[in-house]
Amino acid sequence: MRYAVVSDIHGNLPAFQTVLADARPFDAIWCLGDLVGYGPNPNECIELLLDYPHLCIAGNHDWGAIGRSEMMVFNQEARQALVWTQGILHPENRQFLTELPSTYRPQNGDFLLAHGSPREPIWEYLLDVDRAKASFLAYKFQIAFVGHTHLPFTYEWLEKSQEARLLLPNLDEPINLEGRRLILNPGSVGQPRDGDPRASYGILDTEAQTWQARRVPYPVEITQERMRVRQLPERLISRLEVGR
Repeated sequence: MRYAVVSDIHGNLPAFQTVLADARPFDAIWCLGDLVGYGPNPNECIELLLDYPHLCIAGNHDWGAIGRSEMMVFNQEARQALVWTQGILHPENRQFLTELPSTYRPQNGDFLLAHGSPREPIWEYLLDVDRAKASFLAYKFQIAFVGHTHLPFTYEWLEKSQEARLLLPNLDEPINLEGRRLILNPGSVGQPRDGDPRASYGILDTEAQTWQARRVPYPVEITQERMRVRQLPERLISRLEVGR
């Protein structure tokens, strides 16, 4: 099976559409949360996901959009965007977000999907090897897929030394998964934060046992114009073109 693994779409429909076109052919989408928040097309992003076979888990902005998280945990711009999102979500899309699980174990349980981390699925940012190590030690999984940081990365567990190491994504060739214990982050479709404004995602091939990090340019200016029409915060608009 070939899966398009996406995260942190954040209502950015042009980015999501571009990623799915770039990823074809694929059998299903695995979405690691934060379909909504920040961006101008939350309903359309949810509905596009529903057009495909998919697995999806909840992210912190998905929880914010349905009132499951306190607004004060978000910064000012995120709160403003979430209040706007709450006001325009279609009832059936709100229900979809309400029913999302916080984690999911597809197939035989070797895989784990979480937005933040295996330890704290909604909120923890895996930004260093110490936090990654804690997740490797705390939970049984072979491959975990996480999002939340908006940064593409791989953490690998080194059994002999009982340590985790950070690997940067290789866009030129897939990495072999066989016999390795890993935490994989595809980065953000809708709001990258690594200085590269191109949409970021990954391809999982379970037959070939490979993971491929992917980047693809999308029409940032279309998303920005839609955000301005909806009077979303300027900082959220301008950051898209610099990937920060």
